[in-house]
Order: sequence, then structure tokens, then C-alpha cells
Amino acid sequence: MASVTALNYNPDKTLKLLEFNKKERPYVVQIFGSDVNHFAKAVKILDKKINPDGYDINFGCPVKKVLKQGAGAKLMSNLELSKKIIETVLKNTKKPLSVKIRAKSFSVGALDFVKNIADLKVAAIMVHGRTLNQLFTGPIDLKLIKEIKNIFPGLVLANGGIESFKDVNKIIKETGVDGVGFGRGALGRPWIFSEKLSNLNKKELRELVIKNSIKQLKMTKKNKGELGLGEFKGHLSWYFKDFSGASKMRSEIMKTSSFLELERLLKSGII
Repeated sequence: MASVTALNYNPDKTLKLLEFNKKERPYVVQIFGSDVNHFAKAVKILDKKINPDGYDINFGCPVKKVLKQGAGAKLMSNLELSKKIIETVLKNTKKPLSVKIRAKSFSVGALDFVKNIADLKVAAIMVHGRTLNQLFTGPIDLKLIKEIKNIFPGLVLANGGIESFKDVNKIIKETGVDGVGFGRGALGRPWIFSEKLSNLNKKELRELVIKNSIKQLKMTKKNKGELGLGEFKGHLSWYFKDFSGASKMRSEIMKTSSFLELERLLKSGII
């Protein structure tokens, strides 16, 4: 997720964050902002410097600092500007474009948004089935997602509240969507994509969590050094959030001051 404004004024820093391994293709850059000209210049820069396989415009982000910029879910509520920005991106790149929206943002509903861009060549749309007011809690509107699937000519992906492989099958069956998107559901559960690992008992799950935590610890240390310690602690909190004594575990995790201490803690069996 990259700011088009940052790409206009300080591109080197943002481009560094967007570097990727060729093995990761297909690679899509998600962009956000509210200035038409910034979007136009940003995709030209990205085409030349990053060469992604596609772009996605975020019309669903509920973070306050993004909303204050008139971006994310705030931009979704402005149908005229939203459409103009999509048109501008399509004119300035030959890469396929997708968009991400919410069930409702302020007074604009997802159906209104989709109908407003029906004449544009948007390849795919991801629908977070919750409203802006719901943020990340509560049920997703499966009926709405199904309605969008029935009228949108491109690919439709469902998003929101998906925390297991069972959720995936249920949502696809009830809405007929082409696929789903994981966000918070994958935090601390990177195996959410695996049907094989979706029905583990508590002992098996704990063993898997510790094994993956240590693996991720070593990868983070190698790629980011000690600067990645704080970020990794956040990931560990997600890994252990559903275990008994999670609060005490988080406390022990936060007390550590190095990757070595964390690794010893994980291997000790205390958490």
C-alpha cells in the first residue's frame, strides 16, 4: 500500500518499500490518495521503476490519517472524484486495475459505487463486507457481495472477517465470488491459506505457532536486523492471542530486548 502523494514528493523512500522478489509475482501495488494528478504521475513512476503486474486503488481504508487526506474510505464517498481518479489511472498505465471498497462509506453504498464505474474497464473489485462505521468488527454483508457479483462484469473478491479455510468455502458458496481476500485474519495465522492446516487440535496448533514464530524470527533478523525487533514482537502478539494466558505471554515478549532473548523465550516453553 503506497501513497501517491509520497511517490510525487519523496519517491525514493516509497520505492524502496515496494521492492520485491521476482518469485513473488504476480505482484500488485495498492495505491491511495485523493489528488488526480498525483495518481497520474505515481503510476508512471511505478511502471518505470517497479513494473508491477497491476494496480489496486484503496477506497476502503478506515484509518483516520488516511481519511483526513480525503483518501481511502473517504474517497469512496465522493463518487465524482473516485471515478475521475480511476479513469486517470487507466489512461496512464496499461496494467490491469482493481479497486477495493467497503459495504458503505458515509452516505455512499457499495452498489452505488459499482454502478458509478460500470462503464470503466476495472478488472476486479474487492468488497469488504463491513461498513466504515463497523471498521473491523461485526458480520459482513454476504447478500450485498452477492448482488455486486451479479452486476459487476469483472472479478469479484470478498473480504472481511475471514479467519479460517471454512470461512472461505462458506463465503464462496453463499456469494458466488471468484475469490477472497485475507487481511487481519492472516496475522498470526499465515497458514490460513492451507486447508490441510485448518483443523488442528490445540496441541498441534501450539506446536505450529512456535515452529512458525521461530522461522519468522530468523527471517526477520536476517532481512531487517535488530531494527525489525519491534515489528516482530507485534507479530508474536498475534500468534499467541488466542492461547490461555495471552496477556502474560505478551508481557514476557515485550520485556525482551533482542532476537536472541526472544528465541530463547520461544524455545523455553514458557509461552
